Amino acid sequence: MVKQKVVVFSSYPFEPGQKINIADGPRRGDWEIVKVEERKVTLRCPVSGRQFTWDRFCYFMEEREDMVWPG
Repeated sequence: MVKQKVVVFSSYPFEPGQKINIADGPRRGDWEIVKVEERKVTLRCPVSGRQFTWDRFCYFMEEREDMVWPG
């Protein structure tokens, strides 16, 4: 097996009350986590107070140098 550089994504384990900043995309900006479900997350805008429930979309990313791919 040949080792390759692989980018690994996994969904972020949100917790209610967390303050987050989304760096880019249509939801960029500051948010507070209100509710977390298996497939949905509810965010509150700290300025307007409006809440939005979306499919979970944030992922933590890392690069690994010596990983067998495809695994």
